[in-house]
Amino acid sequence: MGDKIEDIDTELIIKVGNGDSIAFRTLVNLYKDKSLSLAVSIVKNETLAEDIIQDVFMKVYKNIGKFKFKSKFSTWLYKIVVNSCYTELKKKKISIPLEENEDSFDNISSIEESTNNLTLKDQKLYIHKAMKRLKIDEALVLRLFYLCEMSLKEIEKITKFNDSKIRVDLHRGRKNLKQQLKQLLGNEINTLL
Repeated sequence: MGDKIEDIDTELIIKVGNGDSIAFRTLVNLYKDKSLSLAVSIVKNETLAEDIIQDVFMKVYKNIGKFKFKSKFSTWLYKIVVNSCYTELKKKKISIPLEENEDSFDNISSIEESTNNLTLKDQKLYIHKAMKRLKIDEALVLRLFYLCEMSLKEIEKITKFNDSKIRVDLHRGRKNLKQQLKQLLGNEINTLL
């Protein structure tokens, strides 16, 4: 399936390079959700992340001719997303806490002990909240690995982290995500795992 996606990407990139705005919209639609998720994992603010992603896709449109097909388009795009997020944080001098303040979240597990069957929407909400509580590098690596289905080598190219850091962040990220979900859901975590 990965080859099919790469073939579609290649076709779209060539069309975008020739000025096809519909192909560009299609490319944006294919990658906007995952790109936004990555941005949120770094800047921890959806509004700022949305602004960054708009800028990223403008950069992509202007620089599509610089894409040389030496890597997957998604690797190139996500590297731009990650770099743009860190640049924006530095530019705005935003200090991101490593973990969210525990008191800023409601104790969801005490609200309804009887919700054994969380809906898919609820599951996504709790996972999103738990991911926001993770350290930036852990959340970023987890999203790249699981959501974007990037290999460790691709994550290295995107983040410039070395292999051992990526493996450690994946391990710690999974462990900390489970811990955050336990804090949010109590015994209801079993419906997610």
